[in-house]
Amino acid sequence: MTRKKGTQKTGGRTKGVPNKVTTDLRTWIHDLLNSNRQQIDKDIKQLEPQQRVMLFEKLLSYAIPKMQSVEAKIDIEQLTDEQINLIINEITKDLDDE
Repeated sequence: MTRKKGTQKTGGRTKGVPNKVTTDLRTWIHDLLNSNRQQIDKDIKQLEPQQRVMLFEKLLSYAIPKMQSVEAKIDIEQLTDEQINLIINEITKDLDDE
């Protein structure tokens, strides 16, 4: 049964309180990894170089966030001649630095 739009929420988990199952699972995984570090190190050293690199690549995404591309949309019709000249100067300056 659904509640009508605009009625106050009753029961359930309050906003900001973490999910208990997720918290328990993360704690268990953390403890499992910590208690098996030496074995994990041995296992990693036994991998073929290509497999080891693939593993490192997968693990990096948990340590370093992936970069997202940035897109700039400029409506040239609304720019003044001075603004267009500034953009051109910046672009050519960057090309000259390379």
